[in-house]
Amino acid sequence: MDDFKKLEDMAEILKVLSHPVRLCIVKGLMKENCNVSHMQECLELPQSTVSQHLGILRSKGIIKGERHGLEITYSVINEDAKKIIMALFS
Repeated sequence: MDDFKKLEDMAEILKVLSHPVRLCIVKGLMKENCNVSHMQECLELPQSTVSQHLGILRSKGIIKGERHGLEITYSVINEDAKKIIMALFS
């Protein structure tokens, strides 16, 4: 039964990463931690769209945000998500 729970968890991560914007965000955060403004420039998307995707990634425990004054810097914290990204882009 523990194996099935692990499969469910992995399937959920795959679902979250299946959106191209979220995949791009996580891939980028694997290279360097950054803030919404930097991601917005790289992705050429409105800040509200980037923030929405960050919220989904954060709610699923894939990334975390760390506040530095007015700025929040994001990083990838989920090891399974890191492995998936490395497998996809190696």
